[in-house]
Amino acid sequence: MEGKDVRLFVKRLDLIHPLASGNKFYKLKYNLETAQQSGHDTVLTFGGAFSNHIFATAAAAKAEGLKSIGIIRGENTSQLNATLQQAQANGMVLSFMDRKTYRTKHEAQHIDQLREQFGRFFLIPEGGTNALAIKGTTEILTSEDQHMDYLCCSIGTGGTIAGMINAAKPHQKVLGFSSLKGNFIHQELLDLLETHHIGFQNKYELFTNYHFGGYAKHKPELITFIKKFKKETGIPLDPVYTGKLFYGVVDKIKSGYFPSGSSILLIHSGGLQGISGFNQRFNETLETK
Repeated sequence: MEGKDVRLFVKRLDLIHPLASGNKFYKLKYNLETAQQSGHDTVLTFGGAFSNHIFATAAAAKAEGLKSIGIIRGENTSQLNATLQQAQANGMVLSFMDRKTYRTKHEAQHIDQLREQFGRFFLIPEGGTNALAIKGTTEILTSEDQHMDYLCCSIGTGGTIAGMINAAKPHQKVLGFSSLKGNFIHQELLDLLETHHIGFQNKYELFTNYHFGGYAKHKPELITFIKKFKKETGIPLDPVYTGKLFYGVVDKIKSGYFPSGSSILLIHSGGLQGISGFNQRFNETLETK
């Protein structure tokens, strides 16, 4: 960046696949493979009405010849948004669950009820984070990234950063920028790393002050940043995850967080499908390409 002795690189996971892009490609890779190997022809998962995970699961399942079911948080509406329309177009059966029940959706009784309703299926958790997802996200970093000093990603359920911590070399530090309000992510990630036996001594740091109001919330300065970044670099960002990540990294560069000569890698984790719905809801003009 101008005036700062650091080098900034972007790994464009959003370009991997036209629909199942970004970190979702890696999270779903081994889940769908295991579903097929275990004789399942249907996957079932959960998500909100604008969920990148729902969107990607529908597309990836269709590409692999699998049926998909999406349990959507909230009440059914007569007009589906663009995310759910595309999921449905890719063959996903949508079923809406009230918010109270949704909070306990992974309890055995609810899963049993879903099996009674839909029959046999392979369960993928909300956001896709499980051992198979972490196996996939460990592959995000490749040999060409080994010269990087800092590896930066956004955080939702923690599956992406867990895989990156698992893959990071001893000289590298993984920086996570949470898109959710609150400090609970520190313990959630710690639990995730310990559960999956991932070594993490001095390998990561989390930042929880770039959420702009909370998950799926935004403020004018974030939108201004996203538009300016697109104009200057040609790289589109979304307001839920990548916009907050890139804003946070640039802010950290300006504040002198990174030592002189640092090489910084930002993971563009996709999520651009949600921009059309965002624009419609908030009368905005963010670009998707």
